[in-house]
Amino acid sequence: MKNPRLLLITGDLITLGAVTLVGFATHGEGGLALLPRMLASFVPLTVSWLLIGLLLGLFNPEDAANPRQLWKPAAGMLFAGPLAALLRALLLNTVVIPVFGLVLSASSALGILLWRALWVRLQKLNQPSK
Repeated sequence: MKNPRLLLITGDLITLGAVTLVGFATHGEGGLALLPRMLASFVPLTVSWLLIGLLLGLFNPEDAANPRQLWKPAAGMLFAGPLAALLRALLLNTVVIPVFGLVLSASSALGILLWRALWVRLQKLNQPSK
């Protein structure tokens, strides 16, 4: 891997995109017409995740490959989710819906946990044999 940090962050962003799409799908919404609304959730979530991830050091590929560290990105998302809900409310000039913030935090934490568990597995498969 030439740049594992970039791959790790790209996987995080793809995961957050998938969580956003699943969130809209669970409400029976989808299609290109909803793209602006989806972006109104995805962009604040991405900005929040990148900010919290940088502050907490969650983008170190070596740390991310340690299964004992899997709790950290999930816990980080519990901070990024409410921040994303606040940024979304500011972007849409509306109030923060607490339940939305909770669901966004929990579903995003689960998504990040699953992706990072896959990352751990992929890193173990890429290690040279001893």
